[in-house]
Amino acid sequence: MRIVADTNVLISALITPFGNASRILDMIFGGELYLLYDDRILSEYRDVLLRPKFSFEEKDVDVLLTLIEAEGIKVIATPVDYPYVDKDDIPFVEVAVIGNAEALITGNKRHFKGKSLNIMSPDEFLKFWGQRKRA
Repeated sequence: MRIVADTNVLISALITPFGNASRILDMIFGGELYLLYDDRILSEYRDVLLRPKFSFEEKDVDVLLTLIEAEGIKVIATPVDYPYVDKDDIPFVEVAVIGNAEALITGNKRHFKGKSLNIMSPDEFLKFWGQRKRA
């Protein structure tokens, strides 16, 4: 399954290693999910993860991003017509739409509006994933 993960999902996964966001990250690295990304998303991941308030080591961030590049799917996104709320979220929507993502996972669903994308919190995604596997 192809997904896009908002930056806050990565942060949550790293801060809470036994939480639902971390389970999603494990599923990506375990080959169950394919994380879609582009250069803008990787750049945002790097910029946010290296903020002093998180205290993540640069070498650890480099390893994480290298894994994302190795395990994920790079998308060359083009502009899409979508009712954006926050301009910082445009890359995530464009990659999700152009990459045919089945879900855009975020901790801030209110930032994404519209019906054309399947926007879910990590909790909602894991329920969706479980139902899909049982079907």
